[in-house]
Amino acid sequence: MNKSKISTRTLTQAGFLTAISIVLTRFVSVMIPLVGGLPALRLGFGELPIIMSGLLFGPFVGGLTGLVADLIGAWAFPQGPFFPGFTLSSMLWGILPGIYGVYLRRRGEKGNPFTFKRILFIIVACTIPISLILNTYWLSLMYGKGFFVLLPGRLLSDLVKMPLASYLITLLVRLLRTRVAL
Repeated sequence: MNKSKISTRTLTQAGFLTAISIVLTRFVSVMIPLVGGLPALRLGFGELPIIMSGLLFGPFVGGLTGLVADLIGAWAFPQGPFFPGFTLSSMLWGILPGIYGVYLRRRGEKGNPFTFKRILFIIVACTIPISLILNTYWLSLMYGKGFFVLLPGRLLSDLVKMPLASYLITLLVRLLRTRVAL
């Protein structure tokens, strides 16, 4: 999507997804202490609306959705110290799926380009660099704990979340594409 031609409808829908992300991240997730009681693992699905924004509207709107969701969420409902690395990660949750979404649409295949297998691939391809590598690194910097000390719990959490997130996004994108005519 050309960033100079973002429609009011797209901005409204992205704003709605931003609000859902804030609610899912700040109110419907659970913080689990890992090493020495540090809140190093958040179980929740706050990144799902950001991923959907990227898939549906492209990498620019997806990244903007992640940026705004993180900044407003951290300002209005803080869950610890603000760290700009997590803002970058939040933006990447919209940018990377947006790039994959543009690629899938341009392939021009008939039918729905967002099948479960493709969404699962996108989720895995985004989870590894963002959640497992970057977010674990940000946490190790913030709390002074070793990267590999934090990694096993985060890996276990992501292994459970990836198929569930893929199923939910596949279902929701299918519903949104038919109901909202995207």
